[in-house]
Formats: sequence, structure tokens, C-alpha cells
Amino acid sequence: MADTHDSSTVRRRLDHIGIGLAGLCALHCLVTILIVSALGLGGHFLASPEIHRFGLALALIVAAVAIGWGALKHRRRAPFVTAMMGLTFMGGALAAPHGTFEFVLTLIGVGLVSLGHLLNLKASR
Repeated sequence: MADTHDSSTVRRRLDHIGIGLAGLCALHCLVTILIVSALGLGGHFLASPEIHRFGLALALIVAAVAIGWGALKHRRRAPFVTAMMGLTFMGGALAAPHGTFEFVLTLIGVGLVSLGHLLNLKASR
């Protein structure tokens, strides 16, 4: 019994980490646009494709573990499908040129990934 409780605590924490990462991603996008457009600074670093690739890889790992693990427990598809759609939008943003389209794809993606984590938390209660 203690093992099940411990594993569900770890999965819940991973869902919370996933939500936090999505929020940081959205914040990164907003700050990048504000700093680069207002000051003309940091574009080479803040808009670096490596940051976006790393963020997507991290989001994929956290979502795969937390939401995949949750889906095995609660057998609901909505958290998994929602998060995967979000990750797809985030991946599409990597293929888009920097600008408004990339920003919109990323925000839709992180919103859906966050929603997937929230649905996973709710389904696990």
C-alpha cells in the first residue's frame, strides 16, 4: 500500500513540474518578445533553437512519465491525447520561423500540455 501511495505522489509531483515547465516556457516566450522588441537585446540567446529543443525534450520526458503513468492507472484518454496535441504544437513551433506564428504555436502547445497535466491530476483522484 505504501508503494502505491509513494508512486502516486511522484506522479503528481511530475504533473506539477510539467505545469510549471509549461508556465516557464510561456514566460520565456513573452520575455523574449518584450526584451528583443523593446531593447533589441538578447535575441541571439533568448531565441536560440537549442533552448527550444531542450524545452521540448524536457516536456516530452515529463509528460511521457507523468501522463503515461497516470493513463495506465486511471485508463482515461483525455489527459494523454490533450498533452500529445500540445507537444505536437510545440514541435510545430520548432519548425516555424521565429515570430508571431512560432509564438502562437508555442503558447497553444504549452497550454494544451498544462491542461493534459491538470486532467491527469483530476483523473487520478
